[in-house]
Amino acid sequence: MGTLLKKFKKDKISLIALIVLILMYLLILLASFLSPYEKNRSNRELSYSPPVKIYTVTPDNKISKPYFYNIKREFDPHALSTKYYEDRSQKHYVKFFTKGFEYKLFGLIKTNIHFIGTDKEGELHLLGCDINGRDNFSRLLYGGRISLTIGFLALLISFPIGLIYGGISGYFGGKIDNILMRISEAIMSIPTFYLLIILAAILPSNMTSAQRFALITVILAFIGWAGFARVVRGMVLSIKTEDYVKAAKSIGQTDFKIILKHILPQTSSYVIIAIALSVPSFILAESGLSFLGLGIQQPDASWGNMLKEAQEFANIMYRPWLLTPGFLIFIAVLSFNVIGDTIRDVLDPKSKVGR
Repeated sequence: MGTLLKKFKKDKISLIALIVLILMYLLILLASFLSPYEKNRSNRELSYSPPVKIYTVTPDNKISKPYFYNIKREFDPHALSTKYYEDRSQKHYVKFFTKGFEYKLFGLIKTNIHFIGTDKEGELHLLGCDINGRDNFSRLLYGGRISLTIGFLALLISFPIGLIYGGISGYFGGKIDNILMRISEAIMSIPTFYLLIILAAILPSNMTSAQRFALITVILAFIGWAGFARVVRGMVLSIKTEDYVKAAKSIGQTDFKIILKHILPQTSSYVIIAIALSVPSFILAESGLSFLGLGIQQPDASWGNMLKEAQEFANIMYRPWLLTPGFLIFIAVLSFNVIGDTIRDVLDPKSKVGR
């Protein structure tokens, strides 16, 4: 652990990636406190409204408390287009630690205090609104809870299965190894994307997003363990010939106790590396499925289904704030990959040879 911390201190890029991920998880943990609005609160009059501009200097060049103007929408019958403009008839001040909708902080303390807010007439949309007039900033915080946690939830299922399955296969060898590896190869050959499309077509349409989220997690986990099991099996084949394993057999310890107590702990370095490098793939899988409409469904938010709105050319050109979920996915995946490479360099120095 000390070596890993020294590596992070020495490698500035890895340290930045670690800080970015810590901040991301703190933000989604405190989503209810940080978001000015509920995730499904909408104002149809502000459909695709751009982000508000925060001012700290008044028109007569005096320093002021942060304020903004509400965004108004009007239809231009000549250009046949919708235009947005600032309603400068009234200032709305940005307030901190304001009262808003009620929620439970950390799931325990009931409160209605929010970090940022404004008066009742103000519409504080820091990252604009979506097609339904919902606050993008608030939905990004709530959507991150799904997009950034699905990887770890899937790992809780897939890695124990792969670890034990690969350990048994490599330890016993022979026919057992041959049968188990053929099963894992069959699972690895399943076309995941098409399987999920078929499941999306046959699943009941009245499933809640929580049920769909759980189903996606389980499916990704039960398909993703096979490749990990094959690598563990290869490591166990070499570990089981070590003297301490033979010594454990000679004193009468059972095979499963030897596997769990003496062999699998020796694969811990690889397991830690694999976990760090696998989380990004699960994040991308969930985001991709939600983007295609096969994952988390509206009105619930995830970064994938929020990014779906940005697939239209007009939105990319004229509403760039809708691309923010894609930027966050990119940053999260990049940070996990950087940290995974750093952990690999520390726990498996041989991997650096030839790089």
